[in-house]
Amino acid sequence: MKILVIQQKMIGDVLTSTIICEALRKEHPNATIDYLVNSSTKPVIQENPFFDHIVEFKNEYRNSKKKFYAFLIEIKKSKYDLVVDAYGKLESNLISYFSKAPEKVSFYKWYTRFLYSKVIYRKPEPVTNASIAIENRLRLVYPEDKITSNIIRPKIFLTEEEKNKAESYLKNNKITSEKPLIMISVLGSEIRKTLPFDYMAKVIDEIVETTNANILFNYIPSQENDAKAIYDLTTGNTQKQIHFNVFGKSLREFITILSHCDALIGNEGGAVNMAKALDKPTFTIFSPWIIKKDWNMFEDGAKHDSVHLYDFKPELYGDKTPKEMKDKALELYKNFSTEFIIPSVRSYLQNLKL
Repeated sequence: MKILVIQQKMIGDVLTSTIICEALRKEHPNATIDYLVNSSTKPVIQENPFFDHIVEFKNEYRNSKKKFYAFLIEIKKSKYDLVVDAYGKLESNLISYFSKAPEKVSFYKWYTRFLYSKVIYRKPEPVTNASIAIENRLRLVYPEDKITSNIIRPKIFLTEEEKNKAESYLKNNKITSEKPLIMISVLGSEIRKTLPFDYMAKVIDEIVETTNANILFNYIPSQENDAKAIYDLTTGNTQKQIHFNVFGKSLREFITILSHCDALIGNEGGAVNMAKALDKPTFTIFSPWIIKKDWNMFEDGAKHDSVHLYDFKPELYGDKTPKEMKDKALELYKNFSTEFIIPSVRSYLQNLKL
């Protein structure tokens, strides 16, 4: 049996959707399972034993209809028996169609229903603390009555060589296990997912004051100026604890460094999902327009906790959902005062006992 799982979104979605591959491996232990993802997200799923091959969706397929068509023909030649489309956009619709697989499963959309042999209706509310993101993906594999007994956590797999290399890198920068090491997700993927810089600086000051930990910033080279702006807003004492130039030069390097951290704190996004997949404690600051129940995976108020503006000021939303308030994100952030965030962070760190 040959199975193709498709997920072409960003890092967090690609990592989370590996649970589909793991569930399928349990159901079909002798099957060949391929996982189709965008090339840029490959590092987060390397070494994963629950699928056999990574099928790369390259940028050139988006830029050239001719190359995309050639890719579709290769998919058809692979003769898949089952396609699980967790992406559900035009590209994956076409990939699913061209596969000619006798079984094709995806989430329900009225305008693509005819392309699939089975469609799954997303549930709006979670039934466990795994979050809707986990449960709805598992519905692509399991019937409803088996969801709660088959909850799976996303996992990242690293080699010993990778972990040892990261440890050496940290030691060379005078970072050892003698003090706690905390990764700060200082920036979101966009401004509407990023806590205002001055607020984040105060949060980092609190973290250092409470733990005296070494601090690493999670940022990519194109975000360096913004990360530096946040650094400049912290106190002199905090800056002594921040190792600003110690960061992963690639996604895989970031993951290996994160594997040596004691916790990750900061803006919701892929970094939080990666920390959880490495079994690292997390404290997440949700953007005011992100629906918390969709992505607060495995929160228990202890090892994993979070804050959302809606928790403190639901009256700001009226009858609208946080997602419907997306265009007002920057305005809403002004109300997300550190007087709400810092006590929660302090309590979390004290309970974590770093």
